[in-house]
Amino acid sequence: MNPGPAKTAGASDATDVDGVDSALPADSRPGAAAGLRADTPSARFIARATLLSAALSMAGAVLGLARDQALAHLFGAGAETDAFLVAWTVPELAATLLIEEGMAFVLVPAFSVALARRALGNSAPDPVHALVSASLPRLCLAFAATAAALVAGAPLLVSALAPGLPDPALAVSCTRLTATCVLSFGLAGYCSAALRAHRSYLAPGAIYIAYNVAIISTMFVLGAQWGVRSAALGVALGGCLMVAVQTPSLARRIAGRPGRNDRAYEEDGGRPLAPGLVCAVLLFALCRQSQVLIERYFASALPAGAISHLNYAQKIAQLPMSLSMMVCIVTFPVVAQAIAEGDTRRARDRVERDLLLMACLVLLGAAVVMACAPQIVQLLFQRGAFTAQDTAATAAVMRVYAAGLLGQTLVGALVRSYFAAGRTTWFPLGAMGVGALATVVIGAWAVGPWGACGIAAANATGITLTALLMLHGLGPRNVPVRVRRVVAELVRPVCAAVCATGAGLLVAGLFTSPAASVAACCTCVTVVFLLLAWVLDAADTRSLLLPVAQSLRHSVTRKLGHGR
Repeated sequence: MNPGPAKTAGASDATDVDGVDSALPADSRPGAAAGLRADTPSARFIARATLLSAALSMAGAVLGLARDQALAHLFGAGAETDAFLVAWTVPELAATLLIEEGMAFVLVPAFSVALARRALGNSAPDPVHALVSASLPRLCLAFAATAAALVAGAPLLVSALAPGLPDPALAVSCTRLTATCVLSFGLAGYCSAALRAHRSYLAPGAIYIAYNVAIISTMFVLGAQWGVRSAALGVALGGCLMVAVQTPSLARRIAGRPGRNDRAYEEDGGRPLAPGLVCAVLLFALCRQSQVLIERYFASALPAGAISHLNYAQKIAQLPMSLSMMVCIVTFPVVAQAIAEGDTRRARDRVERDLLLMACLVLLGAAVVMACAPQIVQLLFQRGAFTAQDTAATAAVMRVYAAGLLGQTLVGALVRSYFAAGRTTWFPLGAMGVGALATVVIGAWAVGPWGACGIAAANATGITLTALLMLHGLGPRNVPVRVRRVVAELVRPVCAAVCATGAGLLVAGLFTSPAASVAACCTCVTVVFLLLAWVLDAADTRSLLLPVAQSLRHSVTRKLGHGR
């Protein structure tokens, strides 16, 4: 679809979910509302955008599970997969830094400023074109240099990440292939941030679909000849596809009047990429991702397969968190707009609603994971080289991981509140540093007696501590969330999740078939959780479900009336 004419201040919120004809966000600088006040996205638009993002994320997650299933089926859970998963650390880290969190926190506000200035229509050169000209070449150079350094330093990287690895040569070979994703992921993250600032969610949401399709296809085509290296090659090819699926849509949206020079945007008052802000964001994302590095460091000294068990458990357990995060991904520009306009109350209300809604979603998923973890792993992975012993080990770790899902979700939501104003703040990095330190200390103590489960427990404890610190640290300089009220409200869905988990454990043991057990457990947990959420009115569940119930009752009444 081609973009229509830009809307000016006061335009209605007739916005396509794919970003076509979307109203422009307000300038994120103080006082911008006086010059241009962007319309606030309607609740309907936010719901549609969230559903679209969730659907695409679910499709990508399903393909991610298919990718992990193919890896487990073709190569099992042993020394070969451990070597690949050490190399997998590079795309995991790059995705967090360059796509999901790091650069998005910087680039979404920067493009929002440029779009608002374009809407004013009195600046030359075109602000969006000037921003791209000023930032993209420099970032490309940085991404390419980093990728080249990782390729050259792969042996040192592998020895640092997993000193006890049985086959370091294979890990080095895989790492050199996956290191190329730093450039492709950087470009993909740039495109995603720019498109989301335009309120376009289709192409950014499809990138992991293309990525996983490339990895799965490469493993099946080249797995017999290349072994696990085929998965690493798939990572490199998938990164290129992530850029390709977004380029046409972005090219249509950034087209504007040619800029006279690259510095024009900054000289005219724009500050697209403040070095302090970039450093704060990237260091926070790096510190958060260090939990994975800590896990693999400790697990490399355990028997072969431990890293694979941790990886498979984490991939499944984090699915509920990934889906719940779609809420704040869509509303992040909304919060940033409210702060820019000085409407801190609207920003606070939005953040509080998001926190409670996301908590309910992730706790429901965590209850399912805890209740039927062995059956889920058996259904998804137990075939080929993946044995029953692998299933038991992975399920045990997965249940421990699930205890930290609420903390993971809160950290992902809260950090957006800290950076939505476009100000440099180091508090999230400090809080994450404390959590990472706790992970190291607890992991070093627990890995001996409890192995992989002890490592997972350290992860869950560290991220939960970080979430509590970040929640406590919110204040007037970012979003003044009412912390005591939020904590009190969070108790309700936590109680519902605990009861639902108990009910799910009872039901899951009634069936011998893993498929029947998972289906019955999911149904039971969902029903119990929703009933208790209704009774406790967790996250305003009654106000959310009452219109649905009334609509269903009205529909049934109409059908009965027609039947007469």
